[in-house]
Amino acid sequence: MPVDPGPEDIQRYVEEDDGGPVVMLNMLKYKADGGRESYGAYGAKVMAFLEAVGAEILYASEASTAIVAPDGWDWDAVMLIRYPSRAKFLEMVTDPGYQEITHLRTEGLDEAILQATKPLM
Repeated sequence: MPVDPGPEDIQRYVEEDDGGPVVMLNMLKYKADGGRESYGAYGAKVMAFLEAVGAEILYASEASTAIVAPDGWDWDAVMLIRYPSRAKFLEMVTDPGYQEITHLRTEGLDEAILQATKPLM
């Protein structure tokens, strides 16, 4: 399973933009050797980039017991991050400074889900 979006993923993300805020669901599985530490280093450095685009962490937690899930869906962490817009998310991930730290995320993760969400109401 890829841990980083590809060009087609980003294109679809842009095409589905309704102009409003977006909450990104992050489900993370760390690599066995040093993954948690690498992702932790990324997490510490990404805060400045989140703040710069007006994003906020709504929820961050270690994952616990999966009650209903396919086999193998034993995630290590779950986060919800709200961005003012999809454009602000893209602004962050294309920032040259962010590009310098993103390898820490990639190196730390064995699997990931990064999914845009919209409010139901």
